[in-house]
Amino acid sequence: MLRLSTKGQYGVRAMYEIAKGYPETPVTIKEISEKQDVSVAYLEQILNKLRKAGLIKSIKGPGGGYLLEKKPEEVSIAAILNELEGPVALTSCLDPEEGCVRVDSCVTHLLWKALGEKVEAFLKTITLKNLVSGDLDKMKRK
Repeated sequence: MLRLSTKGQYGVRAMYEIAKGYPETPVTIKEISEKQDVSVAYLEQILNKLRKAGLIKSIKGPGGGYLLEKKPEEVSIAAILNELEGPVALTSCLDPEEGCVRVDSCVTHLLWKALGEKVEAFLKTITLKNLVSGDLDKMKRK
């Protein structure tokens, strides 16, 4: 079975909460933690990675929190997951860090590669705006 790590799952959920505050209402890590039932310590790691990637920015001080760096319609789920999980690699042979010694003779290599490309293409079509607006019909049609 294919599974995302909790880092990817929680990252998308955190970005959803931050997107709801777009464009001017910073969302605190405590608010995200409470609404999504994720520990503050784990969220700090995830949000720091997303901040370094330029997807969010942090506002210090009273009234501070996190804001999106781009419009919700410009942030795809693929962009979030790529930062947190790396490229879609359904098998270890497709992982750029691991590689595959049997790539030329593997009967399933092209199958897993094509499936990964379909997953990546789908995730690129879904944005934070779709999640915030509840536009789930787009996801059902794919």
